[in-house]
Amino acid sequence: MDPDLALTSALPLPGGEGEAVGVPAGRLEVLARLRERIVAFAASRGAGAHAEDLAQEVLVLLHTKYGHLERAEDLVPLAFQILRFKLAAQRRKAARRGEYDAVDVDTFPPPSDAPDPAMVLERKELLARLMGGIAQMGERCRELFRLKLQGRTFAEIQGLMGAASLNTVYTWDHRCRKQLLESLGGRWDSSAGRGAP
Repeated sequence: MDPDLALTSALPLPGGEGEAVGVPAGRLEVLARLRERIVAFAASRGAGAHAEDLAQEVLVLLHTKYGHLERAEDLVPLAFQILRFKLAAQRRKAARRGEYDAVDVDTFPPPSDAPDPAMVLERKELLARLMGGIAQMGERCRELFRLKLQGRTFAEIQGLMGAASLNTVYTWDHRCRKQLLESLGGRWDSSAGRGAP
């Protein structure tokens, strides 16, 4: 919307071909000067590209609801009070919509759901090392790891493997993990500081 249309086309400025019906020339001059001040104030308060629109809204409101006021002493404080209310409403609206913390998608693309290629390679290498180490182990350790990977509890493993007590299964698990760790060279993965899987 052209900012000059609402007042200048509907209400001709003084000195033109004619004055608007019922609108004094002094009021039009005050509104024309007031518009510049409103735009400058709105722009200084962070309205940016919306400063012209806010000024237009304030002037339309002054013209429709406060048409009886003519003096600059009455119009200026009222115009700036209306502008402050409109600026606050604009900020609330922007906060509701999340415009303040919005990020440009071209500058910061959203994270991909695909796994990091380096992590995929690292996991493949670890899996190959673990499978190689388990293949070198005895039958009991391979069966124990198979049942653990199926999500079985130690009590279920005790029953399936025919162990005398639950502590026997814990001992088998400890020995098998220790044996697997030794076959992998004493570390679970290539990076330091990681714990056991």
